[in-house]
Amino acid sequence: MKKIYILLPLLILAACTSKPAIPYGETVKMDSATLMDKIRGGWYGQTIGCTYGGPTEFKYKGGLIMEEIPIPWYDNYIYDTFIEDPGLYDDVYMDLTFLETMLEHGIDAPAECYAEAFANADYKLWHANQAARYNILNGRGAPESGHWMYNPHADDIDFQIEADFIGMLYPGQVNKASELSDRIGHIMNYGDGWYGGVYIGAMYCLAYVCDDIPTVVCEALKTIPEGTKFHSTISDVIKYWKMYPDDWKQCWFEVTNRHANDVGCPEGVWNGFNIDATINSAFVVIGLLYGGGDFYKTMDIATRCGNDSDCNPASAAGILGVMYGYDAIPDEWKKGAELIKNIPFPYTGLSLGEVCWANLELVNIISQKSEKEGDDCIYIQLESPRAVRYEQSFEGIKPVEKRVLKKAFTSSVDLQFKGNGIVVEGSVRKTGHADDSYVADITALLDGVEVENFKMPIDYIKRKYEIFSKYCFDSGEHILTLRLNNPHPDYEIYASEMVVYEKD
Repeated sequence: MKKIYILLPLLILAACTSKPAIPYGETVKMDSATLMDKIRGGWYGQTIGCTYGGPTEFKYKGGLIMEEIPIPWYDNYIYDTFIEDPGLYDDVYMDLTFLETMLEHGIDAPAECYAEAFANADYKLWHANQAARYNILNGRGAPESGHWMYNPHADDIDFQIEADFIGMLYPGQVNKASELSDRIGHIMNYGDGWYGGVYIGAMYCLAYVCDDIPTVVCEALKTIPEGTKFHSTISDVIKYWKMYPDDWKQCWFEVTNRHANDVGCPEGVWNGFNIDATINSAFVVIGLLYGGGDFYKTMDIATRCGNDSDCNPASAAGILGVMYGYDAIPDEWKKGAELIKNIPFPYTGLSLGEVCWANLELVNIISQKSEKEGDDCIYIQLESPRAVRYEQSFEGIKPVEKRVLKKAFTSSVDLQFKGNGIVVEGSVRKTGHADDSYVADITALLDGVEVENFKMPIDYIKRKYEIFSKYCFDSGEHILTLRLNNPHPDYEIYASEMVVYEKD
């Protein structure tokens, strides 16, 4: 049975009415016990959801996971996964990197502190995070490190899975959370990729002070500008949930049919693989709306929507955990988490138990906990959500060709194409018995004119995610030349595919 804390005189109204069930502008109080229960619910929920969806992560691309397919679980499942596959928990330890930065440098720490912390961390990264890491390590700092002109993965899910902690720092204060999302989210994302984190963070904020899921979903959407792909996608989830309230698969189909076309991430272009924040945030919302407050049902549906099926149930279960609290999570899901609560997450100094206390400490600082004797409460002035600024990645261009290359070169290669943008996927490869110290030095020439000189480390942590990307030059027939300036007999550059763009 769900445990619901009535913190406010809430009016549970129909979703998205003009009179929301949250009395914005009023100051409400929350005692420390309730606050801690919600914080624990958020961190435990995120950990449980990530573990539950782990076995299916990106195994179902462009398709949902039918109920006939079992998803494993047993009492010690979280403990076994934590020990055997710690890398699964990037959903959590990425949050903790930023949380530890805030603990060290203060709540007003600049973007540079967060950027340096994750760029120099020892863990592996992918997509927008890795592209941003490379940019930062090579002198291109935030916000350019996440901008689509320099990061082909700007719309990917990365900030969406790293913004949970932001919402958990700002109970009921959505706009303050958006300000921190602006500072951190543009390190690795832009446009819809940034909006994914803004929106997830906003739902966490509101989950502290509202126990009506449709209200939280709809009110949080007010932080996203209308006319963006992200706003349109989540709006359609709400629309089709109302049309098919008992059929999440039909909602999934309608939303996927309209919004699952990725134009940014080169791997996702014209592919069932989709790591775009818009569609994966949509799956979080489908889980929340159709889960109806049931912890298992919520994360199971978010998982069965497919694609990034560990990240999405992690956020959905975390939001639900904040809304109803740790005590309301059924014991069958908490048993394994309790076994790891004193073990630090990989690459961090914080365990599940410690991060809850750190979160509480920061909330008390941010929300100005009462110093009145005997008053063990924080006081929160509820903020009416405001839309953040409008921005869209890849605006005005679209992919027009995706070509398999499979070209290895040790001197240079010429690539002919017609368009106004190009991304070349590939990597540095070993051809002999060599170490990971080699750093390729490459010059890119467009129609014979040098446009960039860059380094490509073979080291996986420091690698360049794509060989080359450039957008919005003059349309027409072009030749891209990639010239290796420091050839070595034990290494080669392997160009696997390329995506060509043209004006939309």
